[in-house]
Amino acid sequence: MAEVDDSRKPMFAGLSDVSISADIPVEGEINVPVGTPSQDDEYSTLDEPVKDTILRDLTAVGKKFVHVMYPKKSSALLRDWDLWGPLLLCVTLALMLQGNSVDSKEEGGPQFAEVFVIIWFGSVIITLNSKLLGGTISFFQSLCVLGYCIMPLTVAMVVCRLVLLGGSGTVSFIIRLVVVTASFSWSTFASTAFLVDSQPPNRKALVVYPVFLFYFVIGWMVLTFSPSA
Repeated sequence: MAEVDDSRKPMFAGLSDVSISADIPVEGEINVPVGTPSQDDEYSTLDEPVKDTILRDLTAVGKKFVHVMYPKKSSALLRDWDLWGPLLLCVTLALMLQGNSVDSKEEGGPQFAEVFVIIWFGSVIITLNSKLLGGTISFFQSLCVLGYCIMPLTVAMVVCRLVLLGGSGTVSFIIRLVVVTASFSWSTFASTAFLVDSQPPNRKALVVYPVFLFYFVIGWMVLTFSPSA
């Protein structure tokens, strides 16, 4: 019977008799640590003027243009990647490849959307190919390099349009051919200088070939462009 009575008692019945005396002092301190300003806080751009932010970004874009025109063993283009420069070059090239009249249906060049899609779709395909082959750079780093390396072809487009102002004869075609060939070679060389080192040694040719085709298509569009009458 005693066992039955014990089983009917609440499980924690003894805890109600336990009390904490008010005479027992509570020791210890609660301190909130105050950290020293970190390096990230010193370079925070949340409070800087918009003018300073724009100037800093433009300076960074200009430095990347210099890296493309003078490619060398540098990781600045990969480390501080951005897509502002590629977007600017893509829009500029697409506008110049368009005919003189936006509303004309008989234009001598491709439409703006066609050029825009070809450039960005081609860049994405090359980037995916590079990643599948074991590339160590990120997706957006590859897009940044391919986009910035369109700069020589964009300059070639400006020169070709100036040459076409004087006519579209044989001499004009030869000049444009030389300019586009040099720009195509420079774009391919500059992009591979940044991308090849991130690929396995036995797969570098598989990375260079799509890059060659990509800039060849863009160069062909520049060379065959003829303004609308």
